Amino acid sequence: MRPDRSRSLARIAALRAKQGYSLLEVLIVLSIIALIVAIVGPRLLGQLDRSKVTAAKVQVKSLQTALDTLRLDVGRYPQDSEGLEMLVKADPKRVVGWYGPYLSSGLPQDPWGRPYGYKASVDPDARPDVFSLGSDGKVGGSGLAADIHDAPAAP
Repeated sequence: MRPDRSRSLARIAALRAKQGYSLLEVLIVLSIIALIVAIVGPRLLGQLDRSKVTAAKVQVKSLQTALDTLRLDVGRYPQDSEGLEMLVKADPKRVVGWYGPYLSSGLPQDPWGRPYGYKASVDPDARPDVFSLGSDGKVGGSGLAADIHDAPAAP
């Protein structure tokens, strides 16, 4: 083989190596990525919803603990009209023994951006119901949209 011919073949091989990927190769890679996203995406979103439910349960327990501390100081749980606000502020003329605030960062919202609900018990010694309406924001629901309560349901 002549030296000129071998040089030109080497140049052609180098040019082919620099051309990049063909359209078919790019489409195959994009299809594989889309398939992975279609399979993994819903599982990740489901995990996010479950983590919000877990966070709401933890916050409800935390609010119940703060209410128990308030009860030790004041001698009672807040009435419905006072609600969870009593954990952060109270009227000193109406509430004797309040040493709050009982929450350092104010009243939290549930993971879906809504305030937690509060329902005082008819029995003054029973714990009140602190709850979140879940992902749908409506009373009731099932699965991930179910209401989240810490206090036992009334019989």
